Amino acid sequence: MNKIEQSLNRRKFISMAGIGATALAIAPRYTFGEIPNSDRKIRVGIIGGGFGASFHFHEHPNCIVEAVSDLRVDRREILMKTYKCSKSYESLENLLLDPKIEAVFIATPAPDHARHVISSLKAGKHVLCAVPAAMTLEECADILNTVQRTGLTYMMAETTVYQQGVISAKKFYKEGKFGNIFSAAAEYNHPGLETLFFDNKGKPTWRHGLPPMNYPTHSTAFLIAVTGERLTHVSAMGWGDDSPLLKNNPYKNPFWNETAFFKTNRGNPFRVEVNWKGALQGAERGEWRGDKMSFYYPQGENKEYIVVKVADKIGQDDAGFKREENIVEPYKVPLWWQTDMLPEPMRHNSGHSGSHTFITHEFIDSLVNNRQPEVNIYEALAYTAPGIVAHQSALKDGEHMKIPSFDKIK
Repeated sequence: MNKIEQSLNRRKFISMAGIGATALAIAPRYTFGEIPNSDRKIRVGIIGGGFGASFHFHEHPNCIVEAVSDLRVDRREILMKTYKCSKSYESLENLLLDPKIEAVFIATPAPDHARHVISSLKAGKHVLCAVPAAMTLEECADILNTVQRTGLTYMMAETTVYQQGVISAKKFYKEGKFGNIFSAAAEYNHPGLETLFFDNKGKPTWRHGLPPMNYPTHSTAFLIAVTGERLTHVSAMGWGDDSPLLKNNPYKNPFWNETAFFKTNRGNPFRVEVNWKGALQGAERGEWRGDKMSFYYPQGENKEYIVVKVADKIGQDDAGFKREENIVEPYKVPLWWQTDMLPEPMRHNSGHSGSHTFITHEFIDSLVNNRQPEVNIYEALAYTAPGIVAHQSALKDGEHMKIPSFDKIK
């Protein structure tokens, strides 16, 4: 950690687009871009025919999918069919040589993200990248340095930020309905992940032994995207069962599940869980607790969102003592994808609770209007780096550790 922080201190952080990095990161945008009124077309290349085929660039009025790429022929064909594109390349390296391509969407395996992002930026392409941004703190710093040096746009495709429930939470926060948020929690449960550890030929995939907290963004974004807080310290614990499936993994990770207890720059606690195995229901959920109102994602079989409001009402607890009684009521989350937040051709449901169309629009609109996207490089590293440190804490039996900041101008 000391070595990393010393390295970061030596770097010269600059402002982007005339806006200081700290201000940009702590005050993220809460509204989406205007519905396009420009006829500019952004020519995009799509790299990665798995996750990369689940977005909607071909529907955006300001976008043309110029070319696609994947190492596998079958996935290249899927991408061409999805995006109605006739041009394909056998590799990222070949695609980056195409002078018509202005921006790329990188949907390659997580351990490749930093290398592919840096190569794309150096080739003069704006970048949208799948999560997480990086696997190490060194990679975080290298990506940031490259973004700043090139002056190009970087956005991370974090789906949590654009879930319908999180859009509602951002609106509540902007309107001051929470009052002061004094604690929060989030969890990402993906039981059964071991089935993805090896391909159908028995070859290990990049997911083999992936530390849960090295894939933290589906949890950390629940708080950071809403309030702009930064996670400054962490103590984390991991659970493993000495399973042979975890043996000899490239990450040397002994854990199936990890729980982190973060402290924010506002002094608030934030509990995060990422779980790969156990008697769990799949979940991506968050909780925000305020002194005026709290908001809870559905829990388990209960599919209702819950709002709790402070009220001037006297009730009785189980022991018969009088106390103030809060109002607890279900909340029907609006389908924000049906609204004019999106261009008309994109007003339909999409992957990860309607988030994929929003991610597509936010990236393209940021380029058309020459502005920073909501999940810019500073936001992306604020979601990613805390998990990397949390895993190191878990390996050290919960040691309390400081999380380096990638926001400050040194």
